[in-house]
Amino acid sequence: MAVGVIFLSGSCKKFLETEPTDFLAPSIYYETEQQLDYALTGVYDRLGMNRLYGAYLHTLHNMEADEGFVSVDTWVTGTRVNNFSVSDPDVLNLWRYIYEAIGRANMLLANVDNNTDIDIAYRDQVRGEALFLRAYYYFMLVQFFENVPMYLTPVANHTQVDVPATPAKEVYEQIIADMETAEALVAPISEIGFGGRVSKSAVRGILARVCLNMAGRPVQDISKYERASYWAKKVMDDNVAAHALNPDYTDVFIKYARDEYDIKESIWEVELWGYNTTANQESGYVGSWIGIKNGTGNNRGYSLGRIYATAKHYHTYEEGDLRRDWNIAPFTYHSTTGAYIMKDANSLYDRYAGKYRREYELNPSIKQPTPINFPLLRYSDILLMYAEAENAVHSGPTEEALEAINMVRRRGFGKLATGATDVDAYDLPAGLDQFKFFQAIVDERTRELSFEALRRPDLIRWGIYVETMKETLAEMNTDLGAGAWQSLTFRNASERYTVYPTPSYELGLNKALEQHPLWR
Repeated sequence: MAVGVIFLSGSCKKFLETEPTDFLAPSIYYETEQQLDYALTGVYDRLGMNRLYGAYLHTLHNMEADEGFVSVDTWVTGTRVNNFSVSDPDVLNLWRYIYEAIGRANMLLANVDNNTDIDIAYRDQVRGEALFLRAYYYFMLVQFFENVPMYLTPVANHTQVDVPATPAKEVYEQIIADMETAEALVAPISEIGFGGRVSKSAVRGILARVCLNMAGRPVQDISKYERASYWAKKVMDDNVAAHALNPDYTDVFIKYARDEYDIKESIWEVELWGYNTTANQESGYVGSWIGIKNGTGNNRGYSLGRIYATAKHYHTYEEGDLRRDWNIAPFTYHSTTGAYIMKDANSLYDRYAGKYRREYELNPSIKQPTPINFPLLRYSDILLMYAEAENAVHSGPTEEALEAINMVRRRGFGKLATGATDVDAYDLPAGLDQFKFFQAIVDERTRELSFEALRRPDLIRWGIYVETMKETLAEMNTDLGAGAWQSLTFRNASERYTVYPTPSYELGLNKALEQHPLWR
């Protein structure tokens, strides 16, 4: 079980720019603010590692949905094509590195009060961020694996390894309890000034997401819809933070590429910095793994282009929706000049996920990795979560829910831009019933949040993963013919792949663990 602690610098470039320290016993560590900073940075650090948001969570995990598929026809096994086993190394590494992050958080939480001469307000801020991050890592685990062992204190020795899995409902309850405690301790985003550190807005928004997931499958505690609405509204009503949509959808992602912050729109993001040219940089593969393929780099930035968009995803967009040709690139790059080469209008199965564009980096000539930050929570997601929760609570959309989704739609059609006319031209009409409004939410979330590692968990919590994958398969079979390699992920989809198995390696270490029923 990977539950140790390592003190090192990592992402969070505006939080800390520090060199790694040696290993020190807890009894003589955590004695200064600087040491607490080092330890907290170590908890953040795991978010940006390649096995998590630096690369794998947007290419090997969470991309197995109706938005896209892998662009390499020889990739026929693994999580990326819904064809893996209990001994899959990527499943094991996901489990392992998340638990390592939890171990770091537990060690910090157990020792944050070692020196009571450190200002209590400072210690509470550290405590709040560590609590939230631990809860977020458990949220990742429960989404992938459902029932998982919970470690809330440092693991002292091998005798504490045999811990049974905690039911998903109890894991969610602990997540919510920790996040609610953290909400009172962390700083407002307006005080922090950038999205790479946990703020009150981030905690509130992720609480809304956690509650929506708990309301859905597998727990199905529908009372949590009301709490999801509550927490989303707290973000919307925060006059100090004054969150708002960037009028230009594309500018949101250009800012990620340029390492610029917009805390009104981008509430929480994974800090990825530099090109790993020094020890205290942590870059990722956003844009070079998931991006527009560019084998030579030229002046547009090298990219492997590992994810194609589906035609189903393309057809989800309405005519006039400006998000479509940003999220799904209608061009490739000329190998020498970098000029755009436009795709044929009927060519819908070889268009790359285009949301993360290296050409906007400050120095796109570096091959890979990249410094592009990865979004974890944007204000548009807050609005859509609020609309979804309100629709569930009131058995139909309220006026406020309708306005929330329409704000997102207006931005998508350019109606928030200065000088826009007919701003309500693409609004959803009043009078939709609960089911039709829910269907509108399902479609709007994929248009707005595509390739942000949210679609697979959305489809699973809604209980429509398998049927949606089969619908995508049927469209592909019509367009490409049955058995086309592009359809492999969708052909393999089944209820089993709505959850990851407990890694066989962990079952060998932890004798109290049992395999998930779908994988026995």
